[in-house]
Amino acid sequence: MAVLSRRIRSEDWKPVGVKALEVNALQVVRSADNRSIIAGPGAGKTELLAQRAAYLLQTGAAPAPRRILAISFKRDAATNLAARVRQRCHRNHAARFDSMTFDAFAKGLIDRFGQALPERWRPRPDYEIMIPGERDYREFLSRQIGVPPAPVGTYADIQAIPVKTFERRHLVGTPLPLDGWSQPTPAQWAAERYWQMFLHEGRKSFLSFPMIGRLAELLLRVNPMARDALRLTYSHLFMDEFQDTTQIQYDLVRTIFLGTNTVITAVGDNKQQIMRWAMAMDDPFTAFDGDFGATRTPLYNNYRSSPELVRIQHILAQALDAQAVAPVSKTVGTIAGASCAIWDFSTPETEAARLADVVVAEMKAHALGPRDFVLLVRQKASEYATVLDPAFVAAGIPLRNEAGMVGSIMLQDLLVEAVSELIVAVLRLAMTTRAGRHWTACQEALIALWGIAPDDEVAQARLANELDAYVTQLNTTYPNSPKSKAVSRSVVDDILEFIGREKVIAAHPAYGQGGWLDKVLDSAAEHLLASSHNDIEWSSALDTYEGVHAIPLMTIHKSKGLEYHSVIFVGLDDGAWWSFANDQIEATAGFFVAFTRAKQRVVFTYCAQRGTRTKIATLYQLLTNAGVKNIKVA
Repeated sequence: MAVLSRRIRSEDWKPVGVKALEVNALQVVRSADNRSIIAGPGAGKTELLAQRAAYLLQTGAAPAPRRILAISFKRDAATNLAARVRQRCHRNHAARFDSMTFDAFAKGLIDRFGQALPERWRPRPDYEIMIPGERDYREFLSRQIGVPPAPVGTYADIQAIPVKTFERRHLVGTPLPLDGWSQPTPAQWAAERYWQMFLHEGRKSFLSFPMIGRLAELLLRVNPMARDALRLTYSHLFMDEFQDTTQIQYDLVRTIFLGTNTVITAVGDNKQQIMRWAMAMDDPFTAFDGDFGATRTPLYNNYRSSPELVRIQHILAQALDAQAVAPVSKTVGTIAGASCAIWDFSTPETEAARLADVVVAEMKAHALGPRDFVLLVRQKASEYATVLDPAFVAAGIPLRNEAGMVGSIMLQDLLVEAVSELIVAVLRLAMTTRAGRHWTACQEALIALWGIAPDDEVAQARLANELDAYVTQLNTTYPNSPKSKAVSRSVVDDILEFIGREKVIAAHPAYGQGGWLDKVLDSAAEHLLASSHNDIEWSSALDTYEGVHAIPLMTIHKSKGLEYHSVIFVGLDDGAWWSFANDQIEATAGFFVAFTRAKQRVVFTYCAQRGTRTKIATLYQLLTNAGVKNIKVA
């Protein structure tokens, strides 16, 4: 329950909405200095930051009109934190809390101030987002780049640049030099050519998010007015999932806030670093502590997992950090039998049927729903879904591959897109009964999008009337769930027109370039149509859209930050973990992340038909050391 908007004396403030916080967490919440918090799985990182926001805003430690900036690695993490702060604070306070991803933060800077960049580094205002891969860099280095000037080197020197590390080491590896590279090496010359080609030589400028991050850092380095505006705006900065911070992101934060009175709180877990393939720093915590004089503070409690799972987790954690301190489980075990086991199957079909039967039985035994379970895979979720889906359908529970594509967007990403969530909320309000919470969600979203002041009761009453009239009209216009793509897209466009396309773009800058908004809208319409099969009523179609009654299937990377009663990891074999030897630390961290999603039970499955398990013997040894049994399943 949100508290009143009046100021609370610091000594009178108490945690909001929870019984208590552990001692170290409460210390961080009340702190006035820079902190780096090592918070293991289930430690309540989101709750910690929400409580700190509540304390700062309610006591005036973050004085109006200054704001709090929270930057997360993933969009859903940013969304979840903002929602939690709204739960913990009066809306007058929550309105001064800005939660976004690093990419959205950097892009917002370029969209607002990018034309102030020096000409060499200035993108066109209508630039588009690109997501280049290794194949694109190979094409550039082998065919598009041309021959360097003689003082730089030869074509052979360019061909010697490793494609795999070109982006990380050379293109965005260091802050951009204002006047370009003087006396460049072949790799620096290649990086300069890439920048100039995609900034200036095409019909439009094309930028990747790492390139945008580097441009944002340069912009603020050479534009003191913009940098000082940010320093004056934000009294506090939160950085979530800090273990996955890239050098680009860290340099941007350092350029803005180093040496200022902005207080920074960085939260993460060095044992859950699974984004080194995406340029995460090797040890951002040590860099942050050194540069910003931060105090390192560990959290010890685990509010997610049972004592037995926490015991096993600690053994896995020690493989990643020998100094890892044993966490304390603050929940209880609720299941009979082993909390963790490896199930050895003869065929994938046997495996699928058995897993479906077990899930059905567990749902009945513990009064659980489909979303209390997850099937995790290392990669190639669609291949697993082909075998698993028929067995789960036969057992009466649909399986949903959340790593599957809807149009040009992964389903799991579509569901956390702001405009997708808003469309569903409006449809829930218009088309279903008992929609009170959706009324609140829609009203709060529109208040923010339409720029209505939290204390403007007249404007809010007018909004309520407009929303009420609109959802009545929407229900009349579309009484049935859509049966064609045209009707589905019409529904989506109708809602966007009411909300205001430009207002959505203003609130979410990523929708302003490269046709991204239309891609999201088209994918939402496609998914809405697919969810409306067999003439089902609106409430069922929306349940299907959100996967309310389906077991989710996803990859490890997409499970980060989520939690389930039971985790079933399908495919603990060399085939799935083919790259294990290339980076055992990151692979083991991924294994740790998968394990720690569970509250009560973890099951690993193995099937010899998919591959051996010699290359990942290390993972099996860790489980053996923890006393986990391997069980042959007939």
